[in-house]
Amino acid sequence: MAQPVDAGPGRHRDLRSRLAVYLLTDPELAAATGRSVVETARAAIAGGVTALQLRAKALPAHRQWELGLELRRLTRAAGIPFFVNDRVDLALALEADGVHLGEEDIPVAAARRLAQAQGRPDFIIGFSTAVLELARQAVADGADYVSVGDLFGTTRKPDAGAPIGTAPLAAMARSVDVPVIGIGGITAATAAQVIEAGACGVAVISCIAASPDPAGAARELAQVVAAALARGRAAPGAGAGREAGRR
Repeated sequence: MAQPVDAGPGRHRDLRSRLAVYLLTDPELAAATGRSVVETARAAIAGGVTALQLRAKALPAHRQWELGLELRRLTRAAGIPFFVNDRVDLALALEADGVHLGEEDIPVAAARRLAQAQGRPDFIIGFSTAVLELARQAVADGADYVSVGDLFGTTRKPDAGAPIGTAPLAAMARSVDVPVIGIGGITAATAAQVIEAGACGVAVISCIAASPDPAGAARELAQVVAAALARGRAAPGAGAGREAGRR
């Protein structure tokens, strides 16, 4: 089982390392590669993925539940956090470590109230936005991390809009008091740019799930991210400008 994230003042520092290499599931992409979602996830975790999200919008609720149970068992055995996309009810029912919400989902404040009512003060809430004002409000309402994208152009989210690059992520990392991760078309070739902009991690789908070798792809990405984070820590004055977004 994943080690519980500190529910106190240090929770965001504790969370940062767990978001370094964050894989979102994609049943359609898994089917296209001839692997199951669970097979891809298992290989990716073996390669170094540090967090996993159940993202299966097209599946009926009962199939999301069944898949979620398998992924929950897998992540518990691996000791990494497990998130559910959009569905707070499903996340709580699966005893997931957290939920990831977007601008059109249930408000963060409502999700936090539901988690508290279920006795889950440690429940992690992520929020996707590239709009600084929305991110600040989400953090004030109880969001634990912010995901910024679409950075480089994703093929897995048709309504993502035009790529925004890393400048909005850098502004976000300087401005909010929670960890920030990047998402959208990230590969091993571009991951370092995301970390250098101030992110503590990268969220991906195709980079790993579309690879003929998910474990190898995860390993390569994890190495790139770890090296970029190490360079950032070693740089003169490191931490002063980015500390707000890395607590």
